Amino acid sequence: MAEYTKHGSARAQQRGISQLILDWLIEYGRLTRQRGANVYFLDKDGRRRLRRDIGGLAYKRLADLFDAYAVVSDDGVVITTGWRQKRLKT
Repeated sequence: MAEYTKHGSARAQQRGISQLILDWLIEYGRLTRQRGANVYFLDKDGRRRLRRDIGGLAYKRLADLFDAYAVVSDDGVVITTGWRQKRLKT
């Protein structure tokens, strides 16, 4: 279970990003550094691995949730979360 800043917790709740989605972002997502923090998001390869592990039906039902991203500090604290509107710089 991830640790959140006060801001990160509020944003995850406001944006409807559950702990499960956050865990999947960190486990299956691609990591990139932006502005001194780690940004996790699901790229094509991560989505493929996730689909293999959770099954096609579950993946289809949850597919709308896979455009989320998480910004995490170097010590593993979630700073903020959000929904990708456009491609992230890698």
